[in-house]
Amino acid sequence: MRSALALLQGLPGELVTTDVEVDPEAELSGVYRHVGAGGTCMRPTRKGPAMVFNKIKGFDNFRVAIGLLASRERVGQLLDCPPAELGRLLMKSVQNPIPPVVISRDKAVCQEVVHLASDADFDLRTLLPAPTNTEEDAGPYFTMGMCYASDPETGESDVTIHRLCIQGRDEISMYFVPGRHLDAFRQKAEAAGKPLPISISLGVDPAIEIGACFEPPTTPLGFDELTVAGAIRGRPVELVECLTVNARAIAHAEVVIEGELLPNVRVREDQNTNTGKAMPEFPGYTGEAKPAVPVIKVKSVTHRRNPILQTTIGPSEEHVSMAGIPTEASILGMVESAMPGKLLNVYAHSSGGGKYLAVLQFRKTVESDEGRQRQAALLAFSAFPELKHVMLVDEDVDLFDTNDVLWAMQTRYQGDVSTIFIPGVRCHPLDPSQDPAFSPSISAHGISCKTIFDCTVPFHLKSRFQRSQFKEVDVTRFLPDFK
Repeated sequence: MRSALALLQGLPGELVTTDVEVDPEAELSGVYRHVGAGGTCMRPTRKGPAMVFNKIKGFDNFRVAIGLLASRERVGQLLDCPPAELGRLLMKSVQNPIPPVVISRDKAVCQEVVHLASDADFDLRTLLPAPTNTEEDAGPYFTMGMCYASDPETGESDVTIHRLCIQGRDEISMYFVPGRHLDAFRQKAEAAGKPLPISISLGVDPAIEIGACFEPPTTPLGFDELTVAGAIRGRPVELVECLTVNARAIAHAEVVIEGELLPNVRVREDQNTNTGKAMPEFPGYTGEAKPAVPVIKVKSVTHRRNPILQTTIGPSEEHVSMAGIPTEASILGMVESAMPGKLLNVYAHSSGGGKYLAVLQFRKTVESDEGRQRQAALLAFSAFPELKHVMLVDEDVDLFDTNDVLWAMQTRYQGDVSTIFIPGVRCHPLDPSQDPAFSPSISAHGISCKTIFDCTVPFHLKSRFQRSQFKEVDVTRFLPDFK
């Protein structure tokens, strides 16, 4: 993460720092929302720089970084890839994985400083400045923790990001959206009456943070997403054996929390606040506190000297980058294998948090291509099951420009013939509209009516839908600073 911050520091307008003391309880996220959160945050917010807060109230030894991935252009800089090609970079990385390697503890900077939970003065609440993002949150949350554990039966490992709330001096609750691989590992361990060793690495290479967000079927159970990060960088991710549990952590992380997911132990997520709310989630709403979530018993915390805790705001452009670019890669990979060369690009749109809405740019070259664009949309739903809506556009539409996409909808779409409904399909439980109370067609929470909006021109009418062609000119002659 430090080399990423150094890179951004040298790029105009990509990183700002402040020495003004900030309260991690609601104030830090409140400040950043105005600076650069973007995404689905309540307005006013805008696209802007990443931030580093150098003085955290109550935590003299920590800084907090936020928003490193909160723009597609910034991710392109960090991964050395044109922004429009990020989906293809991730697709190729999944196809050419590089496994992680384990290094010795004396080379692992994440273990420079060690705090044992057995120490009398150990307390997560005063040790780590986990932000409370709103005043109604269930408590302080770690939102950028790379959770890494292994299948107790096969030894296969997986890394994912989960909602982690500090519940006490050495306890963290962990919420699992149904179907997550780490939860499958936890259930196996729990069935055997055993705890599941786990590490939580905070403040890591951005390639790891994006690679960790792939989901099945692109990365099935047993696929270690750290291999994707290795492929992005062209070198393996370095791991280190934990000090107090039988697990591995990311060796260059700023902070590592070591612990065990306890079998048959559950806590109410908001037991310390009774707010009924959890934390802001990517759709733009604060999630409900869950009545019974698994518990991690923390054994130790290790960190670098002068550590930087990394955090994010759930409904922000940062979530769009982390969730959306792997979504694009998954769709590109599946459609390309079925109909090579037809799907030009995919954009997992910000309004869906990188999960709910995908814009597909499809090229029809012969009459028999008509209808295949809708097949591509069906494949997109298969590639990423949490996808809710697909918008199809032609090759002359800039899928990254929302105005251009909506222009295509206004001039190349008729609701009665261009809309395809697929009711009764499992989607994502954090969308509050996916509930029987919203629609009688929905049988249970998390079920949705998935929809395709076909904003492409029928092939036989393409000659009637040619955009106005303007003369190509050298604009810099008139506007020297034009880019």
